[in-house]
Order: sequence, then structure tokens, then C-alpha cells
Amino acid sequence: MTNTSSPTDPDLSHVGPRDKAEILAQALPYIRKFHGKTLVIKYGGNAMTDPALQADFAEDVVLLKLVGMNPVVVHGGGPQIETALNRLGKKGHFIQGMRVTDEETMEVVEWVLAGQVQQDIVGLINQAGGKAVGLTGRDGGLIRAKKLTMLDKDDPAKEHDIGYVGDIVSIDPSVVKALQDDAFIPVISPIGFGEHNESYNINADVVAGKLAIVLKAEKLVLLTNTPGVLNKAGELLTDLSAREIDELFADGTISGGMLPKIEGALDAAKSGVNSVHIIDGRVPHAMLLEILTDQAYGTMIRSH
Repeated sequence: MTNTSSPTDPDLSHVGPRDKAEILAQALPYIRKFHGKTLVIKYGGNAMTDPALQADFAEDVVLLKLVGMNPVVVHGGGPQIETALNRLGKKGHFIQGMRVTDEETMEVVEWVLAGQVQQDIVGLINQAGGKAVGLTGRDGGLIRAKKLTMLDKDDPAKEHDIGYVGDIVSIDPSVVKALQDDAFIPVISPIGFGEHNESYNINADVVAGKLAIVLKAEKLVLLTNTPGVLNKAGELLTDLSAREIDELFADGTISGGMLPKIEGALDAAKSGVNSVHIIDGRVPHAMLLEILTDQAYGTMIRSH
């Protein structure tokens, strides 16, 4: 088959009928293989803020559901939270890269994530022909959380108080499973609740990773603003094992902002999720192309 589109331009409008038929035929074994399987998708980055990419994402999720897979969406919302706080004249305060979340900030976080952002995603998926339902960690007792303990990076004996930032205690997936069985697409905001009914803001990558493990998902898909995992020469590494990822950590190839994302991905791959995909959400329909074709649009981390 002639490669008529590059990873940066997967527009198929100029592809001839024969090539289009081959693309569809290529998707068939993947559709068969993943039928009935759960896919946990972390939705963030440009894919979440660019209107055209938002529409593409919603269409992709609906298509995956229509061909028999069970997508579960977990979303972030850092830029939207920042915008809302600025509008209220509230200055962000960070310790070791983590936002200090006091009670007032937590109210804004909850309003933005569980209100504005979640309902936008639900609306887009429904508009594309799906049946999406929004959830937070409170719904059905989905995510129990506790206050995140942050130790000082230079002095481990010292602890920082960053407020209502949470760590997952447990996940009860029964509400997600019930929705899946009823042909709904769950859209989850990364907010957990504590033993005194307090709310906690949890890293969305962490929620997606843990949820994929608990749901025994076939795949965890992380949409990012990067092409995937790059080697030291800046080349995309398309296929890695969990062991190879450990080696990239050890030699410093993986560092900086990619670290927390990869740590969650690695945890999922080592805990029974068959494959984790870190893909470029700036590429239209990248998720569909990664799951249903032979073409790599990011990095796949295999569990073995």
C-alpha cells in the first residue's frame, strides 16, 4: 500500500478508493482483536483545547464504541483551571512543580473540572453520536483519596503541605462497569473524596493509570503534546518493553515533564494492562490511527 499520508498529515481526502478500502481492511483485525475490550484514554493537551481536534477526538471515541470496544475517558484541565483562577484574581502558588490547592482553589478546581470541562467533553461525544456520562470520584464511590504527602526533594525529613491535592486510596469501578454494560461512555474528572467527605484534586495521568489497572483494560492511551518517547538523538521510539523503559530512566533519556507520565504508564504496563500508548494529540485522529492501523503515531509500551 502506498503511504499517502505522513504522521503529521493524516488527511485522507486525497486518498483513492482502493487505498481507502485497504485502510479499512487493515483496521478489521484490530477491531476483531479488541472487540469487547476496555480502553482507558487520558484526554489532555492540544487535543483538548483546539476545536477541530476536540471534534476529531469525540468522533474517534464514538467510532471505537460503535465497533465494539469500551472507551473510558479521563480528562485533565490545567490550562482551564489557570484561566478560571486568573479571572478571580487568584495567584497560583507552586511547590516543587505542584499547585498548592487551598480550600478556595479546590472549589474552583472542582467547578472547572467537574462542571465546565467535563460537560464540554460529554456534549462533544453526544454531538458525535455517542452516549457519554460524566462522573467524578464521588459518583458510586469511584475514587477514594487521601492527602498527598510531599517530601522535600533536598531534605526528606521535611514535608510540604500542598493542600487538597490527593493520592488514590482505592478505586471501585462498579459504576464505570455498569455504564459500559449499558452502552454509555464514561467521562471521568480526576477528583477523589476523603474520609471526611472532602474533595481532592488528583493528577489525571495517575487516575487513568490506576483505573486501567483496576478495569483490567486492554490499553491505556495517553494523549500528549509530544510525538511520544524520544531517544537522545530526538528520534521517536515507537515500540518499547517495560524493561527497555526502565533502562531509559536509568540512563537519563527520560526526564523532566515526561517522567510522571511514563511512571504511570510503566506501572500500568507492569500491572496487567497489555499495552500503553503515548501519542501525539496534535495529530488529527491520532488515537484511531494508533489503535486501528499498523502505523505508529506515538510510543507503545508493551507489558512484556
